[in-house]
Amino acid sequence: MAQAVDKLKMPECMRLLAPEVLGSLQRLEWLSRIRKQGTLTGRHRSPDKGVSAEFAEHREYTLGDDLRNLDWRVMAKSDRNVVKQYIEETNLRATVVLDVSGSMTFKGKEAEYSKFQYGQHLAAALSYLFIKQGDAAGLVTFDDGLRSFMGAESRPSQVRRICEELYETVPGQKTGVGKALHEVAERIPPRGLVILISDFFDDPEAVVEALHHFDYRQHELVVFHLLAEEELSLPFRAFQRFRDLEGVEKMMRVDPQALRAGYLKKLREFIDQIEQTCGNLRADYIPVSSKTPVVEALLRYLGRRKG
Repeated sequence: MAQAVDKLKMPECMRLLAPEVLGSLQRLEWLSRIRKQGTLTGRHRSPDKGVSAEFAEHREYTLGDDLRNLDWRVMAKSDRNVVKQYIEETNLRATVVLDVSGSMTFKGKEAEYSKFQYGQHLAAALSYLFIKQGDAAGLVTFDDGLRSFMGAESRPSQVRRICEELYETVPGQKTGVGKALHEVAERIPPRGLVILISDFFDDPEAVVEALHHFDYRQHELVVFHLLAEEELSLPFRAFQRFRDLEGVEKMMRVDPQALRAGYLKKLREFIDQIEQTCGNLRADYIPVSSKTPVVEALLRYLGRRKG
């Protein structure tokens, strides 16, 4: 009875963390692979240091920044609006970056969730995993620009804040993956862990350039390349009407069988380019079909990472 009451009282946003996911995450941990300031490579353990923070650098003020972080002394001397960025005193600062553009709203017939909904659940699960083990987690959402930016924190309430932000996010339309990721790379303090969740439907060269920007900022990069099963195989046979989810083109009626060979060739080249770039940057590349259960995708990746 008590469990039923607790379930009724659970905020809607926390339903992004399904019981089966929480149960599986209790047995898992994320091990850092790269040396960061004040930590050791490999297994890491964070002391509970509350909200203590270490100054990292200045950057230009942008709308939405906490006004308490404005550096009035620098502003008085240089006539520039700048904010102070801090590195939270924790072994690992992870930022989950989720694509919320129109193309992410596609939901195949074989999947329980659209790519956007899948990304919501995956981002919530990853954030919970980091904070559970005493590390810090933050969240960024983007479409053709930054939609929200939540700095990494390790306090337990951060899980709910992230879930609330994810739950309240409404997908946009246009995509600007390359442009948005450049902005993300600049805003996150250097030497963190950045986890990208996206279908990366943008100019491949722009995406590749943005991935290099994260490497330049000395981030450890993990890329979840999320696609629907229908996008991977184009299984349609009869003539179909295809609607542009980002509102650039009108609806088109095409013969999938006539397009399949060329489409799959282009898709393979696109995937290979992203994967090869990740390999060159020593970033983890994880292709994920949206029909794969979230917990299964996480278990596979974390098992491989640990091994």
